[in-house]
Amino acid sequence: MTRLDVVTIGNALVDVLSYEDDDFVARVGVERGATTMVDATRSEEIYREMGPATEVSGGSAANTAAGVASFGGSAAFVGRVADDAFGKIFAHDLRSAGVTFESPFSGNDLPTGRCLVIVTPDAQRTMCTYLGTASALDAQYIAPDIVGNALVTYLEGYLWDQPEAKAAIRKAAELAHRGGQRVALTLSDPFCVERHRGEFTELIDGNVDILFANEQEILSLYQVDSFDEALAHVRGACEVAALTRGSRGSVIVAGDDVQVIEAHPTQVVDTTGAGDLYAAGFLYGFTQQRPLEMCGRLASLAAAEVISHLGARPETSLRELASRVLAT
Repeated sequence: MTRLDVVTIGNALVDVLSYEDDDFVARVGVERGATTMVDATRSEEIYREMGPATEVSGGSAANTAAGVASFGGSAAFVGRVADDAFGKIFAHDLRSAGVTFESPFSGNDLPTGRCLVIVTPDAQRTMCTYLGTASALDAQYIAPDIVGNALVTYLEGYLWDQPEAKAAIRKAAELAHRGGQRVALTLSDPFCVERHRGEFTELIDGNVDILFANEQEILSLYQVDSFDEALAHVRGACEVAALTRGSRGSVIVAGDDVQVIEAHPTQVVDTTGAGDLYAAGFLYGFTQQRPLEMCGRLASLAAAEVISHLGARPETSLRELASRVLAT
């Protein structure tokens, strides 16, 4: 197989996006601005309450792979979908974005997973996720020929909610390091961190080279009150940590090297996918051996593009947008 820049591993989901008001979020009884895991019945109940919706292929790690491809990098995604309408849409969209996707359709009775994304007037997104067959990802689907050919293997923290997927993560990290490659992890969600704090800390200390987290997640991971305290903790835990702070930009730390990156200016429409595309920009720059400061600028650019419209995948070629950044 041809050398890949990035392989991402995560939950394969179709996003169902709808604009709603704050009263809707309160009425359906989910945590505003967070991800709530729901079963098939609850997913259908909330879906029936939603207004007109847009259905697009999503999933955090898959969004990152699509972002890397949009920059012109080579990317693959590993995840599970069913042989149903949503599964075929997901596979088609991802491959059309230039991402290698060779995972076979699942043979169980579970449907393709979906994420109901409720976007409120302040552009905040509240997500209700039914994993469906995405939850069936296990170690047997981690192909050595794919992971072993990627400069970076990127792991989605959400996977840690599934016992079988934990084995898949550990296998992927082992294969990547055996081949002398790097492992990246995104903490995914503050509530995900709360559920798995101890295991995440252990995983980061021994198996992760590049960590992605937003400010809430990194504060929760180390149970501290200030960003500076969290920064001090993470500094020695992994090779590089890229920490996002919303409109305040981001901070990238690699030992004594600390880069403060401004947020790229944009009109915020929907924050879905901001962290996913930030990771895409950073990893593209990193695999092209760009300085950390440039990796951060590419990350900020990609995040700004995706929050300027509805949906979690770029609508404008990131390669074209990046040409101006890379020229400076």
